[in-house]
Amino acid sequence: MYNTLTITQAIKELESGNLTSRKLTEACLTQIQSLDGALHAFLEVYADEALEQADRSDIRRAEGNVLGPLDGIPIALKDNIMVQNKRCTAGSKMLATYNAAYDATVTKKLTDAGAVIIGKTNLDEFAMGGSTEQSAFGPTKNPHDPDRVPGGSSGGSAVAVTANMCLAALGSDTGGSIRQPASFCGITGLKPTYGRVSRSGLIAMASSFDQIGPLAKSAEDAALVLSVIQGQDNADQTTSDVEVFTPDWKDTVKGLKIGLPRQAWAVKGIEPDVREATEKSLKLLESLGAELVDIDLPYVDEALAVYYVLMPCEVSANLSRFDAMRFGARKQGLPLFETYSESRAENLGSEVQRRILIGTFALSSGYIDAYYVHAKKVQTLIRDGYKKAFESVDLIVTPTAPTTAFKLGEKLSDPLSMYLEDIFTVSANVAGLPALSIPCESDGQMPVGLHFLAPWFEEAKLLSTAKILQEKITE
Repeated sequence: MYNTLTITQAIKELESGNLTSRKLTEACLTQIQSLDGALHAFLEVYADEALEQADRSDIRRAEGNVLGPLDGIPIALKDNIMVQNKRCTAGSKMLATYNAAYDATVTKKLTDAGAVIIGKTNLDEFAMGGSTEQSAFGPTKNPHDPDRVPGGSSGGSAVAVTANMCLAALGSDTGGSIRQPASFCGITGLKPTYGRVSRSGLIAMASSFDQIGPLAKSAEDAALVLSVIQGQDNADQTTSDVEVFTPDWKDTVKGLKIGLPRQAWAVKGIEPDVREATEKSLKLLESLGAELVDIDLPYVDEALAVYYVLMPCEVSANLSRFDAMRFGARKQGLPLFETYSESRAENLGSEVQRRILIGTFALSSGYIDAYYVHAKKVQTLIRDGYKKAFESVDLIVTPTAPTTAFKLGEKLSDPLSMYLEDIFTVSANVAGLPALSIPCESDGQMPVGLHFLAPWFEEAKLLSTAKILQEKITE
């Protein structure tokens, strides 16, 4: 089946004339029709438009006018990324009828590069959750075991790639929302450096942490997608003017110093299967010539607490616009205050309301210094700790998540347990670092992810190392 190809493989087939974009897109649409009823990865599928885009790609290719490496490649978007004149719900009843007024910058970059936008994927409401069970439109299920979660909040995008419904997908990552579902589903997930990719047209959750990135079948594919969506953007003043990312594929990891933070590896909640699989991958890296170095990361233990103070504060500010007046579904026939309160109570889920309330409390006049200001100070210490660590090592490695995919409903009644799934991923967002999850060698059990962090804007080193390890694992 053509839809099982990686992007790299599909490009070769397209270039040789053995495959057309229409056939590739049709294969993905057939897979969606076959599996999505059970898995619920998609909220909307653009079948007719996707085939039209595929046909235009085939014409361009026949005329020798290929727009780029993603020309004709079917890609899905998380449903908090805008596509002009298409619904963009962010997984919430509040935006169930909202049609985007413009394309997100990443959407425009993909379409300008000839990519086929095949549809929008499910997510935890406003990207708040770690299991894609918090969507107002129902949960997404893990393709490896439909009784288990796919991770979140980009669970729909992860499942779409894993189940071969598209060749790659975009997600957003605020505290691990690309990497954790990549780990649970057994694919590659990349969170670029904060500022590498424009957030314009992304429905914001926490603006200083959010970053758009790819979920793909390999590090090589993730690099291709990143090369298209990256870049400075006048519509997003937080994008950086650093040199653009270009892949720098190495033949070896010999001499590479990989830091193992003792605080992370001492976490008591790591499941035995996770510890065993990640240690096996580390031994494989060591056998390939990498040097494993025990390192100390002061204040990294506080990253989860810092994140769960600062993130709700930004949620409280960003979601204030969804008041049923400026944006959002409105409950009719009520006085002004009741319109606000009743519309929000009816159209926002419990997790979203919880985070808004926590953030509003932490920003209140009596508590802002004790919580928000203090957390910002510790955030600076965490960044400084990583900066010092990267003076002696090239990359830092931990498990992506302390557990494999858990059962549907298992953690819904225990928010703290759900938050602890982010223990290894949030520090990359707190510090703004690039981070990547790739699957460890499979032994037939649920997938386990290996988590790499690199210095700011060094995605090339991150991806090259991952590619070498992936190729060794799949030999």
